[in-house]
Amino acid sequence: KMPRYLIERDYGQAEEEAMQNIGHRMKHVTDEHCPDVAWEHSHVVSDESGIKTFCVYEAPTEERLHEHGDMVGEHTIVRIYEIASDVTPANFTADRA
Repeated sequence: KMPRYLIERDYGQAEEEAMQNIGHRMKHVTDEHCPDVAWEHSHVVSDESGIKTFCVYEAPTEERLHEHGDMVGEHTIVRIYEIASDVTPANFTADRA
């Protein structure tokens, strides 16, 4: 099974239209140039420093995600974390409280 990663990205003060264009480019780069990379989903957040995303990807290596990010452009990869596992509230039953 291929590793999964959480990528923290920084877009600075990008406008909504720029974010739409970057999203389309991200999908295009994934589909056309990086078929070994799968974009699962992203969480978009903003604060006074600008827009950030936390994206979940499946990829063979962390280096492949850096290559993908370089092809997309217009953002900085702050950090990449390998996902060890996923948990939800359903993983914790009430009888153990």
